[in-house]
Amino acid sequence: MKRILLAEDEEILRMLIVDTLEDEIYLIDEAEDGQEALHYIKENQYDLIILDYMMPVLTGLDVIKIVRLEKQDVKILMLSAKSQLSDQEKAFDTGADYFMAKPFSPNELLEKIKVIFNEN
Repeated sequence: MKRILLAEDEEILRMLIVDTLEDEIYLIDEAEDGQEALHYIKENQYDLIILDYMMPVLTGLDVIKIVRLEKQDVKILMLSAKSQLSDQEKAFDTGADYFMAKPFSPNELLEKIKVIFNEN
């Protein structure tokens, strides 16, 4: 079973994503902000980390910078309402492997994750 960390400060979106992914038998941990995400990352091994770009305490970019110092092999998907090319480039330059612009449907995210895990 694949283990995923979802760090998203919007509770309703987080709940929708978790419901969709758990139906596919992924094990999901949830974080409300970047600092909580780092706590989970230090305690667990993940196959994928999904980060919101703009979160309280630490942004998704802050989390990526810290994670990439220690865990080069984990896949990171950045979610963001900031979808201009410069924002995407900043995410990739910081160390994100994938980028999805908001708004999106949970099923679109599920399809992206299946591609990431080569499950299609």
